Amino acid sequence: MPHTPAAPDQAHTRTRPVHWTATAVALGAVVAAAAFLQPDPAAASAPRAVAGPEARPATAPAPDPAAVTYPLDCHGVPQRVIASAQGDLDGDGRPETVAAVRCDAGSGTPPHAVYVLTTGPAAGAAAATPRVVATLLEAGARKTVTDLAVRDHTVTATLLGYSSPEIPRYAPDLKQQAKWRWTGGKFSQELTDSAAKRV
Repeated sequence: MPHTPAAPDQAHTRTRPVHWTATAVALGAVVAAAAFLQPDPAAASAPRAVAGPEARPATAPAPDPAAVTYPLDCHGVPQRVIASAQGDLDGDGRPETVAAVRCDAGSGTPPHAVYVLTTGPAAGAAAATPRVVATLLEAGARKTVTDLAVRDHTVTATLLGYSSPEIPRYAPDLKQQAKWRWTGGKFSQELTDSAAKRV
């Protein structure tokens, strides 16, 4: 009579409640991990930043023209910023500020001076502060400035002046279009004169 081998003891293969609980816990952990690692739909739809010439860090703000003391002697009268414009003048990717400044006299038409400001560490300074790095127009030229702007690395302005000392200070009769551009390590100036007339 052939011998039938005894069936192996399968007691350890029986399913018990504790096995189902452990399986459910492990499966729940896997699902939770998958959900946690799933990319955010908003982030997934946003284009990735590409390294290269187009990926530039945000530039620092232009210097504040109100935070500077200008080399303009007002004989104790406060200085006043009449107009300002911002733009990158030297091509380094950081904006400069151009400011037209005059003495804040109570009457008359004080002449304007035009300054270029930058922000950077000055000698002996603990932090970067706005400061004057160039003078485009001296107050001694006895001009007033309108239409101050910065475009294409160039400062432009309209300068109003006087053809003679007899012309009243409130009625300039000369008009010039001025341009300043940074070339060769300095600002070059270009003036276009208009015919003498009341402006």
